[in-house]
Amino acid sequence: MTTRPVTADALKVTHGFFTRVGGVSKGLYEGLNCGLGSDDEPSAVQTNRKIVMDAMQADTLLSVHQTHSPDVVLAEEIDPENRPKADAIVSCTPGQAIGVLTADCTPVLFADHAAGVIACAHAGWKGALAGVLENTVEAMVAQGADRSAIIAVAGPTISQRNYEVGAEFLERFEAEDPEALHFFANGVAAEKYQFDLPGFVLSRLRASGVSAIWTGHCTYEDEAKFFSFRRTTHRKEPDYGRQISIIRL
Repeated sequence: MTTRPVTADALKVTHGFFTRVGGVSKGLYEGLNCGLGSDDEPSAVQTNRKIVMDAMQADTLLSVHQTHSPDVVLAEEIDPENRPKADAIVSCTPGQAIGVLTADCTPVLFADHAAGVIACAHAGWKGALAGVLENTVEAMVAQGADRSAIIAVAGPTISQRNYEVGAEFLERFEAEDPEALHFFANGVAAEKYQFDLPGFVLSRLRASGVSAIWTGHCTYEDEAKFFSFRRTTHRKEPDYGRQISIIRL
């Protein structure tokens, strides 16, 4: 089945920010829903995950139980039958794919091609603020990556013009990272703001000493290509699909 993952030449390793195009899921999950935590038919999710594995020519696909944390695990420590709670994975094993699920949060794929070290991270605002990106870079360096050689690509995520937040959200950033306030713009309504999640993610990545780019795709705007938690929430739908972003050596 044809899939249309977004890619970035800068990574220099096999990867894909998969869209919802392709796959066997139906209804709310129509297309390539890879979310093990969704209420989709489990058999459909497993078929979709096999489709992306085949597209990546991967022997295995490892993922984690994501909790919006700053926690990073090594791929070699993951039990596929009992996924650990974490939001980033680092791998040095050829043929082994690692992936994260998103539906507005920012997926980030990392690679130091020369050192043979890759990583993936799920970076919503909470995880990014807590340090998941910096922790991922540190874990890669611990496995032999050269910080200055690491390329990080932020994939499809919700854009600033579609990410309205309240005053309490801004106040939390003001308390924990005052320099991040320039990622907020005034919203249409009083005491509402628009948060630049991809901009914030890129700033944290670059401050950690790695090269970072964003693919420029907004998950909220493009329903034909992407699942979106916020779009589902606005429509009061009971659940939503998740797209997967994968990288392998």
